[in-house]
Amino acid sequence: MATLALSMLLSSLGTSIANIALPALTDAFSAPFHHVQWVVIAYLAALTASVVFVGRFGDIYGLRRMYLAGLGLFSIASMCCGLAPSLWTLIGARALQGVGAAFLMTLTIALVRETASEERMGRAMGLLGTVSALGTALGPSLGGLLVSVTGWRGIFLVQVPLAVLTLILAFASLPHEAGRTEERHPASLRTVRVTTLLPNLLVNLLVAAIMMTTLVVGPFYLGFGLGLRETLVGLVMSVGPMISIFSGVPSGRAVDAWGAQRVLGVGLTMLAAGAFLLSILPESFGAVGYVLAIIVLTPGYQLFQAANNTAVMADIPKDRRGLISALLSLSRNTGLILGASAMGAVFAFGVGTGDFKQASPMAVAGGMRLTFHLAGGLMLIALGVAFWPSKRDA
Repeated sequence: MATLALSMLLSSLGTSIANIALPALTDAFSAPFHHVQWVVIAYLAALTASVVFVGRFGDIYGLRRMYLAGLGLFSIASMCCGLAPSLWTLIGARALQGVGAAFLMTLTIALVRETASEERMGRAMGLLGTVSALGTALGPSLGGLLVSVTGWRGIFLVQVPLAVLTLILAFASLPHEAGRTEERHPASLRTVRVTTLLPNLLVNLLVAAIMMTTLVVGPFYLGFGLGLRETLVGLVMSVGPMISIFSGVPSGRAVDAWGAQRVLGVGLTMLAAGAFLLSILPESFGAVGYVLAIIVLTPGYQLFQAANNTAVMADIPKDRRGLISALLSLSRNTGLILGASAMGAVFAFGVGTGDFKQASPMAVAGGMRLTFHLAGGLMLIALGVAFWPSKRDA
């Protein structure tokens, strides 16, 4: 479990640590925001495009073998990112890193399902949520420090030793029979009733889009809208994930005690409230208002994540766990892409320009307000989708 938790840390760190460097990359490569944005999007797009294939490979060739291959690929790609001579080379290396992250994110969930008992699966998923939040927290704070001390290359090179350490631990600790199935032809999409999972997958997509929106829009609002320095931006951005670190395991315990559906509703309600607060409080109270809204948003995300992952994976047969875990990752990563691209475009539209340095603080605040009004509306839609099946079945 410790090894698998480290791999989840790596995949979340790979997502969050690059966001804080977007303004620095804009300066380093003299590139506009819509070009630099692809440093985030390429990672997420490659991750998303790979997850279903990764899940199938895990079911066919063994979860452990494919997991180790993904760790090796992630290590090499992280080194390539840190040594990239141009923006488009960096974007290509980030895409390769995203493929490696697809192995880590997808197969980690499937391997955890191999080790957790039915009555403790909520806690196991909560642990993954805690470690994922730790990676998200380390990304802005560590990234802000590294950008100011070593430049943007340090945010990628720091991932190399952690990936190598995880690879060594995986070789030593994961049993060789982990994830093996006696069937020669594991289940395909045609043999899996995906329609029963569609509400969970769609809501997972919407929630991921909102969380990525905070990671992409937040640094620009705090930096250009409020005028905070990079290190302080990193600290403010790490507040929410730090809260998530302490709420992940309790969220899993809540799922085991109260049931996935009830916790799911509470989490989505908090997410909707937090999104609307982000559209209101920062404009009136600055960084303090931003933090107050995040205090509502992030525990809601941890409650949702533990409940939704448990609901999706609870009754999946052994020969289908790689594939279903892949679909769960696919929906999440599609949402991350939408948050980075579509919601980023909404923010730029609200600001009135893609060159945020030339925009006034008032214009940046207007973009923030528009973006999170929309985010709150999407969370209300997610609530309706999540509870429509239960109403229909009733």
